[in-house]
Amino acid sequence: MFNMDLHKKSLIDLVEHIEGGHISSEEVTSYFLNRTKNDDVNAFVSLFDGAIDSAKEVDTRRAKQAPVGGLGGIPLGIKDNILVKGELCSAGSKMLEHYTAAYDATVTERLKRADATLVGRTNMDEFAFGSTTENSYFSTTKNPWDHTKVPGGTSGGSAAAVAAGMVPGAIGTDTGGSIRLPAALCGITGIKPTYGRVSRYGVIADASSFDQVGTLARSIQDAAFLLQFIEGKDPKDATSRSINETSIAQLLGLDSVKGIRIGLPKEYFIDGMDGEVKNAVQAAAKVLEEAGASIFEVSLPHTKYALASYYIIQPAEASSNLARYDGLRYGKRVDGKTLEDVYLKTRADGFGDESKRRIFIGTFALSSGYYDAYYKKAVAVRQLIRSDFENTFKDVDVLLTPTSPSPAWGIGEKFNDPIAMYLGDIYTISISLAGLPAISLPCGFTKSNLPIGMQLIGNSFDEHTLLKTGAVYQNATDWHTRMPEAYA
Repeated sequence: MFNMDLHKKSLIDLVEHIEGGHISSEEVTSYFLNRTKNDDVNAFVSLFDGAIDSAKEVDTRRAKQAPVGGLGGIPLGIKDNILVKGELCSAGSKMLEHYTAAYDATVTERLKRADATLVGRTNMDEFAFGSTTENSYFSTTKNPWDHTKVPGGTSGGSAAAVAAGMVPGAIGTDTGGSIRLPAALCGITGIKPTYGRVSRYGVIADASSFDQVGTLARSIQDAAFLLQFIEGKDPKDATSRSINETSIAQLLGLDSVKGIRIGLPKEYFIDGMDGEVKNAVQAAAKVLEEAGASIFEVSLPHTKYALASYYIIQPAEASSNLARYDGLRYGKRVDGKTLEDVYLKTRADGFGDESKRRIFIGTFALSSGYYDAYYKKAVAVRQLIRSDFENTFKDVDVLLTPTSPSPAWGIGEKFNDPIAMYLGDIYTISISLAGLPAISLPCGFTKSNLPIGMQLIGNSFDEHTLLKTGAVYQNATDWHTRMPEAYA
């Protein structure tokens, strides 16, 4: 068998080794599935029975010189809110604990068309509500770097699976930072594309004007490689857009960002953020400056209103989306004496605390007498935040910020303090409000050996400049190559 340390190889390298005949798809899949047997971080909710058979089928076609997709036999984790036909899909909730998907999400369909091997569904906060993956009905996911710390959320299972070397890549969703935050806290790379770049069809909805599917991997090249297979126009999703695909080859070996203008928003470097995080991000700016970028201080004046705006609009959309779980059509049902009794008992038993909290907030914000006072104003602020970014991108090409104000915190540390928990998204939600693309990538470690992530933000549908900038940074540093000692 080819080099046994397959978990240390890049996803792109694995593809090349399989295509070159050095190793089979079945061997690669078996190798990574064997690593999931010691899933002591609870990254996966369940594994798919057909993974090995899928890999064997790819090998059979390749042996017959029949066409094979670009991800032929590469094992991937997929977040538990993305439908895979014939498999359970619970969105981390008791409400959908026994729900079996009747069809594939567009993302799933495209991964299958590329012959990826989907090995299992990864853990997440219930209905993608949270920042830590502590809100999952299937228990908390642990950070591979320190099992007493959170991995971030809501795509914490996907991030932990990649960081622990259980899969070379994974698919997640990002509503207010749910790819970027776990990528930062777990020391890997996560891409949140422009809203509309990837179809949402078949993704269990959190907040429909925010949700976007993205990719997680150890390097920006690998995450971008994955992205090219799931992006693009989908007739089943009216918000999706046709795009010009980025050449991944152009990201390999880059060492210069000459001519790129990078802005450091002064509102993101404030008192209260962790000192080690601040120093690491400022050091990353110097690396990019040495690679040819010009660095400027910029201002996004309405940033201070982003948290309040997001936590009115998102719960409002979520409360509307969750209204469909009534015990009558699909999902959990608790019998009652009357129709209203069925509704009350089903929703009381099926939803967790955070889901109920967001339903209450959202329903209140949309209710008669409060709609104008809260929801309508929050939508107006959202447009001001978008305008801030539009004006700033007239002067710069990319923005550089921290991803999280602190490294990973302790499991349970903020669990009973929702406001403190929501503040963990303070650097990611503005981008989601504006629908812009952003990447989180490792830029250092704390003295206690916890990863630090930085965030690169791009203009709408300008992923190419964003990916190029991130690739140059990673080609000049080695933070993204490091793995937790227990899984190396």
